[in-house]
Amino acid sequence: MTDGPAPLSPDLTETLARGRADLRMGVPVVLAAHGGGALIMAAETGVAGRLDALRAAGPVDVVLTGRRAATLKARPYDGDVARVALPEDADMAWVQALADPSGDLANPMKGPLSTRRGGDASLHRLASELVKSARLLPAALVVPVEDAAHWAATHGLTLLHAGEVAPYLEALPTLAHVVSARVPLRAAENARLHIFRPGDGSEEHYAIEIGRPDRDQPVLSRLHSACFTGDLLGSLKCDCGPQLNAALNQMGQEGAGVLLYLNQEGRGIGLANKMRAYALQDQGFDTVEANHRLGFEDDERDFRLGAEILTRMGFSAVRLLTNNPAKIEMMERCGIRVPERVPLKVGHTHHNARYLAVKAAKSGHLL
Repeated sequence: MTDGPAPLSPDLTETLARGRADLRMGVPVVLAAHGGGALIMAAETGVAGRLDALRAAGPVDVVLTGRRAATLKARPYDGDVARVALPEDADMAWVQALADPSGDLANPMKGPLSTRRGGDASLHRLASELVKSARLLPAALVVPVEDAAHWAATHGLTLLHAGEVAPYLEALPTLAHVVSARVPLRAAENARLHIFRPGDGSEEHYAIEIGRPDRDQPVLSRLHSACFTGDLLGSLKCDCGPQLNAALNQMGQEGAGVLLYLNQEGRGIGLANKMRAYALQDQGFDTVEANHRLGFEDDERDFRLGAEILTRMGFSAVRLLTNNPAKIEMMERCGIRVPERVPLKVGHTHHNARYLAVKAAKSGHLL
């Protein structure tokens, strides 16, 4: 017999999925590293009793992204993250006010905030990325501990090894083609829907194949990010719904095409955080400013998914329906040639005029 994990034991992918689910439910996870580790709890879902337990384990830091720290005038000595020392009298409401900017205008004074400098911030940075990958606000409570495995075993917490998790979060998850079937559409009766399932337990992605595209020629294609409000509800705040319909209609008229429907709602921050951004826009902030106040970058989407799906389907070149040069750049970097950009300028209304202007001015969209 050979040494190794039991056949029924979860692998890294499965353990990480457990960890994300725990964080979403407010359960801490443990990060192990050489010489120690840390207890991690998401600021958004944490509860008072567990905060008390974290305090008993050691000094607690509230880790914020550099973007969120800048909003709060907290010094991010570690660059992309700030380690805010939790005051002795702070409760979970205070922590969540640091993480969630919804009350910033009504209650702008959160401090004074004392941020740590010096020492290794790698586990704090990883905690922020881990919480973000769970589609939560990117803020975490972190307590360094000496024996990570002991804490995990004693309290029944998910144990993650930092050296394995850090590169995994940067990698593209494996995609499995689950099934495809014919689905006649208004735009094209000769259509098939393909389902692709990531191996990391995250949301499935879809490919709508119109007609029988020639794999040896550039295919008319669109990378469309899911937009529940625009695609399904007909929201006027964006141009997503009209772009989806116009792309399918053009493919139907030409008789061939592939539309990739990627479940990366709200530029990759998830629907709940997108609604938080909408609420901030109602306070006067633009799309990019709202994302930054939440602690996110301008755009958190991963267009490598689109390139991988196209490759899996046998395509190596596309005529890309897009106004976004970043999509073209990513396709080219991933080995998908883009000999032609096909503009997609539809859905302009007085409700989304500012949104579109910001996309052009700050995100480089060709509108």
